[in-house]
Amino acid sequence: MPIIDSQVHAYEANSPKRPWHSVPNWPDHVTGDEMVAAMDKVGVDGAIFISAFSLYRYDASYAVEVQRAHPGRLAIVKPVDPDDPGVADVVADWKKTRGTVGIRIMLTKEARRAPDHPGLDRIARAAVRHDFPVNLLCWDNLDAGRALIDRHPDTRFIIDHLGILQPRVPPAPPEPWADLPKVLELAKRPNAVIKVSGACTLSREPYPFPDIWDPLARVFDAWGFDRCLWGTDWTRAFAVVNYEQAVEPFRKTSRLSDAERAMLMGGASVKAYGWSPKKE
Repeated sequence: MPIIDSQVHAYEANSPKRPWHSVPNWPDHVTGDEMVAAMDKVGVDGAIFISAFSLYRYDASYAVEVQRAHPGRLAIVKPVDPDDPGVADVVADWKKTRGTVGIRIMLTKEARRAPDHPGLDRIARAAVRHDFPVNLLCWDNLDAGRALIDRHPDTRFIIDHLGILQPRVPPAPPEPWADLPKVLELAKRPNAVIKVSGACTLSREPYPFPDIWDPLARVFDAWGFDRCLWGTDWTRAFAVVNYEQAVEPFRKTSRLSDAERAMLMGGASVKAYGWSPKKE
């Protein structure tokens, strides 16, 4: 089974040609070539490249360029704008773009959108029409995420980052897993799967982050390994863990059997996105 990272972000240096919308605490650049080199170094076969919303908003042109350069290693997901009345056409056009495997909705509290926002309905319906899973960022807003998932039972949702707000800088908050009961309850939704992405950032202990395994065991029990997609959320996690530190705890832990590891670190992503990496 290939090892697939369910969430990475690559990007160019900030420039007038492709200016950043905001300047996060990330490296000055992690280009597509640099991302693939980091994957090669630790034996990650492929990744789902989520166009970085904090930098590029709804412009996924850089992700398209990178996917063309590394078609066997990266599949791409684009955030789409619920406030765009033509968003269904945007989804249709994205489906025609080579290497695409999904779209993304930002349903954070900052977005200030209700789950019955008409734009979200348009996106969810278009996703069914074009057989796209919807990546859903609803951390710290799980009640709204649950309502949207329940509102659209025919839409496939992939919940980002365990549905749990994760720190951009260490240390993790005093109760990093406070929302875990809501995450476990969400597992009852047959139209949802969950990314176990950025989990190492929730640790309050140093590498290899041993305190993540008890709460993760509850996630695995509730969701099943075939509905849990391992990922690093690198480079968002850059200030907390480096890429190798986000990969190795999952490769080496004794808390997973070989079959569980294979499903978590690749098989579930293949199932959710319908994509497997190929040697270039």
